[in-house]
Amino acid sequence: MYEIDATDKRILNILQANARVTNAELSELVNLSPSACHRRVQRLEEEGVISGFVAILDARKMGRPTLVYVEITLQGQADEALDAFERAVAKVPDLLECHLMAGVADYLLKIVVADTDDYARLHRQYLSRLPHVAKMQSSFALRTVVQTTAVMA
Repeated sequence: MYEIDATDKRILNILQANARVTNAELSELVNLSPSACHRRVQRLEEEGVISGFVAILDARKMGRPTLVYVEITLQGQADEALDAFERAVAKVPDLLECHLMAGVADYLLKIVVADTDDYARLHRQYLSRLPHVAKMQSSFALRTVVQTTAVMA
């Protein structure tokens, strides 16, 4: 397994704050030559520590200001039921995340929609048709207090 050292952590923290930083700027910030810095970033990618670089969009400006969390409890825990649910939920539009949970609910979904009417449409066309669902509970976020994609390095 790849050991992440202090320099790698500095690189990761800088890239999480600004993935558009050039290799020259990054190498200067972490006191490495540009080639050594580039090799480290490549290795972090190859090892899967860095899983990709993305543009983070503002959901509000994309016409999806309403954030909904949906707790789903299945009728049972058989592998076939879990697999069928997971295959079906992966096809739900506007779904940002789906997590298998420990606790009361089996799954937690994170969905962005335009408004409550849009959620009602999504619920009717997709969520209500998911297989093996016994219970579904939706909660609408009033305001986002903390939001980050950064993982402590």
